[in-house]
Amino acid sequence: MATRGKSTPDKADGAVLKRIAAALERLAPGALKSGAPAAGDAFVWEPAHGGLLTVEQVAALPLGLLKGIDANRDTLLENTRRFAEGLPANNALLWGARGMGKSSLVKAVHAEVNRGRKSAARLVLIEIHREEIASLPQLLRILRGDGRRYLLYCDDLSFDRDDTSYKSLKAALEGGLEGRPENVLFYATSNRRHLMPRDMMENERSTAINPSEAVEEKVSLSDRFGLWLGFHNCGQDEYLEMIDGYAAHYGLSVEKNELHRRALAWAAGRGARSGRVAWQFVQDLAGELGTKL
Repeated sequence: MATRGKSTPDKADGAVLKRIAAALERLAPGALKSGAPAAGDAFVWEPAHGGLLTVEQVAALPLGLLKGIDANRDTLLENTRRFAEGLPANNALLWGARGMGKSSLVKAVHAEVNRGRKSAARLVLIEIHREEIASLPQLLRILRGDGRRYLLYCDDLSFDRDDTSYKSLKAALEGGLEGRPENVLFYATSNRRHLMPRDMMENERSTAINPSEAVEEKVSLSDRFGLWLGFHNCGQDEYLEMIDGYAAHYGLSVEKNELHRRALAWAAGRGARSGRVAWQFVQDLAGELGTKL
């Protein structure tokens, strides 16, 4: 007989199983919603946490503050406006030097296009992380047929050796049975023009039975982007133009020659001139002056 006041083995096992089941329920991903949220201008795609999570405030700079990339700015803005108005537009790949405003441009263009637009006419920005590319078809099924227009955005997109998730992206952009929904456009930023490391492409060329076919398989992903925008390292004049723009916009009261001297010293210390370096200098200067950005 069991001692009074103590759990029997069966009861103890049952309690343990209940705790295990409860823990597994907490760890299991939430069920994906069948439709897109009715309100909101920006979301992050998190399939492990239920799908589209609302972003209350997008970290977007005013479009006019992005200096030294005028041609790319105008091209991407026009492409995005056409899409928002229901006209044909191309998927865009923004590639090139680090810190030259690729991701900032996407967010700034989205904000500019939405200026003055109301309710259902507003363009929705959805960020999809590189790690979630394989789930892109799920997201497209959710958005397909929805009345709003969606701009999907993946920052720092690239693929390494033995990574096959790029095939999901190829099929989603073009070539799949369903194809890309008419109300969805895809923008990506990358440091790599073809989204693959050069040594990976050269290795494919040297080891394949048919080298041209092996490389073609990898490169064909970037061909799915009808719009290629290249970003290159900026010169000193462009760098100082960025500094002047930030200083004027945020009211940083520093004499111009002194501002330029300090900005160049900052860039020399970082060993680079770019939009990111300019912004980091401005943040440091604003903190020193007690100015909020």
